[in-house]
Amino acid sequence: MNQPDRRPAPTRYRLQVDGHLGEQWCSWFNAFTLTHESDGTTTLTAEVADQAELHGLLDRVRDLGVTLLRVEVQHLQADGR
Repeated sequence: MNQPDRRPAPTRYRLQVDGHLGEQWCSWFNAFTLTHESDGTTTLTAEVADQAELHGLLDRVRDLGVTLLRVEVQHLQADGR
């Protein structure tokens, strides 16, 4: 019997942190796209499969010691739009 796929669709998160993160952090945040904003902040954008992955990424921000200013969520359709 075929069961419907009950996994949640991926979710895109945008995290904004205080300051411009240097390029050396790109590999540490490999799931994220880093964008330096004109207001002196960095926006990190990533698609996250589940809450466990999100918490892991938030742990990395915490471990870096920067101030987390904002977390935004954008639910995606299964095809990534």
